[in-house]
Order: sequence, then C-alpha cells, then structure tokens
Amino acid sequence: MFALNILLAIAWTALTNDLSWFNLLSGFALGYVIIYFASEGGLTERPTYITRVIKAVGFSIFFIKELIISNFKLMIEVLTPTHYMQPGVVAIPLEAKTDFEITLLANLITLTPGTLSLEVSPDRKYLYIHAMYVDPKNIDGFRQKIKDDFERRLLEVMRDEP
Repeated sequence: MFALNILLAIAWTALTNDLSWFNLLSGFALGYVIIYFASEGGLTERPTYITRVIKAVGFSIFFIKELIISNFKLMIEVLTPTHYMQPGVVAIPLEAKTDFEITLLANLITLTPGTLSLEVSPDRKYLYIHAMYVDPKNIDGFRQKIKDDFERRLLEVMRDEP
C-alpha cells in the first residue's frame, strides 16, 4: 500500500506539472485519502499504515544522515596526508528473506560511501560487504552496526509486523 501511495504522489506531481516538495507531499496526502476510502481494510489498516509511513520517513532521515557522515569521512581521508583506512570484507548474517529485501539492503549499503555490497551467499544467509573502515579488533561491532542501523530499520519499514 505504501508503494501505491508513492506512485499516486508521483502521478499527482506529474499531472499538476509542479515538481516541488509541497506538491509531492500534497500528492502523498491525497493518495493516502484515496487509498483509505478505496481499501476494504478501512479503519483497521490505518494504524499500521501510518506507523509504516512514520518509520519510512525516519529511515529516510537516518539514511541521509549516514550519507552525510560517510561523505565527510571520505572527504577527510582524501584531504589529509594520514590515512585511517582499515579495509576489510565482512560477512553479515541476514534476517532479510525476500529477494526484494536483500536487494534493497545491499543497494542502500552500496550507496553509502565507503561500503560496497559484494555478494550474497548461495544459501542467502550472508551478505558480504567490503568496507573502508573495519576495525580488526571489533568486527562484531561493525556487523552489529549494519544489522541494527540498516537491516533492522529497513525491515521495520518493509514488513507488516509491529
């Protein structure tokens, strides 16, 4: 339902020929009203949907913050003569199960400067990531950061569970 709401917001923006944040948000609100009255779930699905939208906005803010921090780290790495890189490849155990969840997680990790998703294990239980800053003494901390910051938040948005 969230994807449909996004699609309706984009359609609204295209139809009104006004590409602005206010118009996009207006289209999103209008799409929500349309979906609300057109859905069979009606009031029973409303709290779940609102919660999902709030989590999606929170995840977007988190991801933008991570992009800024990662870009800043790389800028310092490039501009200073001392290099603090400790590159490494780390296997991250996955809770994501569907192809879409795994692909979205891998792409979001790759979009963050300094990390690159390399491969998913054949059994789809591990995602291999190359990172520029991996403390060899704290690899479990790096794994936990990826799982808590990226995977957990993404799955909260993607899944219907509370």
